[in-house]
Amino acid sequence: MNAMTGGGTALLTVYARLVGVAALWGGTFIAGRIAAPQVPHFTLAALRFWAAVAVLLPLLLIAERGWPKLRARDWGYALLLALIGLVTYNLLFLGALERIDASRTALVVALNPILTAVAMALVFGERLARHRWLGILLALTGVSVVLARGDLTLILQRVGIGETMMLGGAVCWAAYTVISRFAFAGDGAPSALAMTTVTALCGACLLSLGMPFEWASWRAASVSWDGWVSIAYLGIGGTALAFVWYAQGLQRLGPARAAVFNNLVPVFGATFGALLLGEAILPSMVVGGLIALAGVSLTNWSGPARAPTAGIRPP
Repeated sequence: MNAMTGGGTALLTVYARLVGVAALWGGTFIAGRIAAPQVPHFTLAALRFWAAVAVLLPLLLIAERGWPKLRARDWGYALLLALIGLVTYNLLFLGALERIDASRTALVVALNPILTAVAMALVFGERLARHRWLGILLALTGVSVVLARGDLTLILQRVGIGETMMLGGAVCWAAYTVISRFAFAGDGAPSALAMTTVTALCGACLLSLGMPFEWASWRAASVSWDGWVSIAYLGIGGTALAFVWYAQGLQRLGPARAAVFNNLVPVFGATFGALLLGEAILPSMVVGGLIALAGVSLTNWSGPARAPTAGIRPP
């Protein structure tokens, strides 16, 4: 009886942490919205991933009892993953947050798992059942309602630079996921924690190359206290901690069940935007968000188990 009770408690802990992951990733939209106007994008993104490395590196050294053995192939994939999933994605992410509300940006991110499912089908030949295609159509419809602010006939007029940048970010995540599958294929592939740490390190180094060009456009002393807190949150909470908890969920529940919790990310993002930043929640956002979430849930429903995609998942 005690064993059964302990197992149930452990499972509830996993569920609670996965909800926490969704909340942490939802919070990155708020943190990014606060920090992006105060710190240039290369600098802000670099600081985010240096903070993540500061947390992930000790965890890696403890878990693997030293620096892992990595092949040239592994470093090559880590560099490519960092370029697409960390550098390009985060520059688009921060650029979008500087131009549109955090809640609106978070709802656009509902396209991430949809684009990933389509990319997997195209590249790896993974068959999508009919209900998944229906879910994709629903999600696209919901996001279109959000982008068009309720009037689909004006969608092209309502999609500005910010929305376009966030859509580009969603495409980057789909590409990141496909490349991750290649990176973890075959014998001798590094652990999830090792690849994540190395990818974060590569991303931090690449982003740091752009920092000297931004030195004249900002001063550390002019950044508010909530700006510095937001930067720390992006690196420690939204990247390092969220990944560790998500990895534990994948290990216990598998990718199909754990991925369902990702549907809560735009919900938390929109809610936090309204509560913390005073952003307006338009009726079109509520309706479109519910349609998009229903589509994403249908796409992920009863899917065959797949090998988990390791690495840092962008917000």
